[in-house]
Amino acid sequence: MELVHRASWRTIAIFLKAALAVLLALALAFPEWDRFADKAMGARAVAYPLAALLVPAIWLVRRRLGRRGPFPWDVDALLTAPFVIDVAGNALDLYDAVSWFDDACHFGNWALLGAAAGAALLRGPALPPWVTALLVTGIGATTAITWEIAEYGAFILDTPESVGIYRDTLGDEALGLLGAATAGILTALRPRPALPAPAPDPLTTSAREQTPAQAT
Repeated sequence: MELVHRASWRTIAIFLKAALAVLLALALAFPEWDRFADKAMGARAVAYPLAALLVPAIWLVRRRLGRRGPFPWDVDALLTAPFVIDVAGNALDLYDAVSWFDDACHFGNWALLGAAAGAALLRGPALPPWVTALLVTGIGATTAITWEIAEYGAFILDTPESVGIYRDTLGDEALGLLGAATAGILTALRPRPALPAPAPDPLTTSAREQTPAQAT
């Protein structure tokens, strides 16, 4: 059952990465389209793939350091999904055509990012549920604030609509915090996944095998 579950997450993660590549290629190929114009697609084309490669990079570094374990496909998929949703929303012109889409994205995408952080935390040392919930919420709040700072530099400095955008920024941060907090509470309520037993230390195993021979 665990193998089927892992295979499903692997399929989702690979699909999301392929979709992200296609959507970013579309945005770069047609920057003059209204749905892509003035949306900092060049910056997104750099930042989003780097974010989508974060989990594989960390996993490879851990393997180099001798930390074995299966690839966290669920964390990878949950982290990649918000970036796909954002670019897809632009490609389908949903940000301009649907008034509530931006707010839904700020809540839903930060819930997904929080779920990714929570899934990663559940693979580590056991923590009290309230600590897990606060950590997920804090990670989500930090990324929400960082996103709004980046948005400010990319868009807001070039527009005179400072009052309306200020209110929008506060609303976006509140929705991101709410999404992350929701993910934190749900993560705290989740049972910890069954992780595979660590591989035996070859030096310890060798020493144990040699002990009887030395005794005789």
